[in-house]
Amino acid sequence: MPFEIDYHALGPEIVLAVTLMAVITVDLLVPRSLKYLTAITAVVGTTAAFVPLITLALHDDPVRSMFDGSYVADEFALVMKALFLAAAYLVILMSFDYIDSERFYQGEYYFLLVASTLGAVVMTSARDLIILFIGLELVSGPLFLLAGWRKGSVKSNEASLKFFLLGVLSAAILLYGMSFLYGLTGSVTFEGIREAAISGDQGPAFTMAILFVMVGFAFKISAVPFHFWAPDTYEGAPTPVTAYLSVSSKAAGFVGLLLVTYLAFPDAANVWGPALWILAALTMTVGNLTALRQTNIVRLLAYSSVAQAGFMLIPFAIAGVSDTPDQLESAFGATVTYIVIYAFMNLGAFAVVIAVSRITRSGLIDSWSGLGARATGLAVLGSIFFLSLAGIPPLAGWFAKFVVFSAAISTLNVWTTSLAAIAAVNAVIAFYYYARVVKAMWFDPAPTTAEREALPIVPRTLQYALAITVAYVLAAGFFPQLSSFFGDASRMIAAGN
Repeated sequence: MPFEIDYHALGPEIVLAVTLMAVITVDLLVPRSLKYLTAITAVVGTTAAFVPLITLALHDDPVRSMFDGSYVADEFALVMKALFLAAAYLVILMSFDYIDSERFYQGEYYFLLVASTLGAVVMTSARDLIILFIGLELVSGPLFLLAGWRKGSVKSNEASLKFFLLGVLSAAILLYGMSFLYGLTGSVTFEGIREAAISGDQGPAFTMAILFVMVGFAFKISAVPFHFWAPDTYEGAPTPVTAYLSVSSKAAGFVGLLLVTYLAFPDAANVWGPALWILAALTMTVGNLTALRQTNIVRLLAYSSVAQAGFMLIPFAIAGVSDTPDQLESAFGATVTYIVIYAFMNLGAFAVVIAVSRITRSGLIDSWSGLGARATGLAVLGSIFFLSLAGIPPLAGWFAKFVVFSAAISTLNVWTTSLAAIAAVNAVIAFYYYARVVKAMWFDPAPTTAEREALPIVPRTLQYALAITVAYVLAAGFFPQLSSFFGDASRMIAAGN
């Protein structure tokens, strides 16, 4: 195997690796009163990682291949790397005051957060099973610890334990499926698996291996019925970690799912297509119906995240059950577009939750009552993010729903039509519980004790995170091409493979 290393293509990964060492070094050298410097180091490092990413994107030929095609930096990889870096940057901003005020161990916190981001960045370029699995576990491993970062909280300990046990189980199932694929095809690269599957007999063993891989990734994206870890983990983890889990961890699972279905076994769509159709329908419906009953804002967003994963699965399922070969390409772009929009919407929603919790000191939705009169700016921002998650124009969420429904109805048959109908019903259900939060902020009376309370100042770093996310949600709503650009660029991976 020719080990030709392109250091330019590995630029983002190298910068993040250096940032890891810098964060832990700063943590070792500075006194406790200066531990905030670890956060600044992490911010500088994630920002610097954008530099090689931008130069790669501006290069005449952005596609770089290394290690005999096992590691590739192409348009899809660049888009997803940018998303993961942006998400990490925003989560660090959201964490700055939160972690400092709770007197957590800051150095280790930012070290683990950047390490998880490095794993996500590696996953985007993986073109074989080994690198993909290593990247995925590097994403998940630090999060097992971060979920239990509130060591004095029983809920946080429970969150970490549940996440760890189910995470290990999902990793075992995924690794079993991958080892099965290697045993059947004799290759770990996606290209090799695809060629072996085309030339050989796709028997029951190959079908079982694909389904094991699908189940492993279904755990990572919290698809029903593999979602049980998500609500308790989201509620027990520190809120910035929950935000990261709901976006970067979920997006990493979708990256793996996209890569294996479109590159490793696109010709086995008759196997994974119906399976993902069932997962999409179940995930949307169960997530939305359960969200209706939630009284805690974080648990509501947890089940909302489950339901959103169902919407992201729709293009997968449609491509799998469609008779049109070109459907794979358009579905790939639709999924990436939805992931990008969802990331900014959900991070913004969690940033509002962090800010509001400083006022209410509670996670109950009822504590948001009268927020419009008490903190008008936060109520406006909360309304924007929650209505965008519901898909209300002219906010960015409408375009995310649009690309999904466009993919669903592009090929009309009984499978696509029925899934589109299920998605339409679920969109109405989702609007109800998102609107319930907006109603509480603007139309429900505030608690009588709240009138005499002084409002805390929203930390500057949290203000920056809110400003960035709301700017994207508004801009992408009025100018959808800001989001469709990412989908159009990344869909070329499906067209070329």
